[in-house]
Amino acid sequence: MVLSEEKKDKLLSETRLSASRSSGPGGQNVNKVSTKIELRFPIETSKVLTEFEKHTLLIKLQNRINSAGELIVVSAVERSQWKNRQKAETKFLELIEKALTKQKKRKKTQPTTASKIKRIEHKKQQSIKKSYRKPPEI
Repeated sequence: MVLSEEKKDKLLSETRLSASRSSGPGGQNVNKVSTKIELRFPIETSKVLTEFEKHTLLIKLQNRINSAGELIVVSAVERSQWKNRQKAETKFLELIEKALTKQKKRKKTQPTTASKIKRIEHKKQQSIKKSYRKPPEI
């Protein structure tokens, strides 16, 4: 399901952002500056999503949801807080879109006649190849 720009803005307005010190490379920057961004989205109290959408998100994203019912997205890749915020927001919107997209139902198909013949020919070639490896009968 592709979200409209208006719905994306409303979803982002319902999120809470918090910054903390990031781990990893960055030298003195890591020790001084809070660049890691944690985005929290309370699914149950959302006014933008329908009940069905909330239920779907709770099921599909259960590994990213804490005990308080908040979807948590963390970004600590970049060295600036602003870039990490943008990454967290895009990651959040992609997660929501992917979770709300319906999967297409798989149609069962039969192998074609040509593919059956090709498979049998390959098996015959393999059989001949392996028969050449045997010692000759005397």
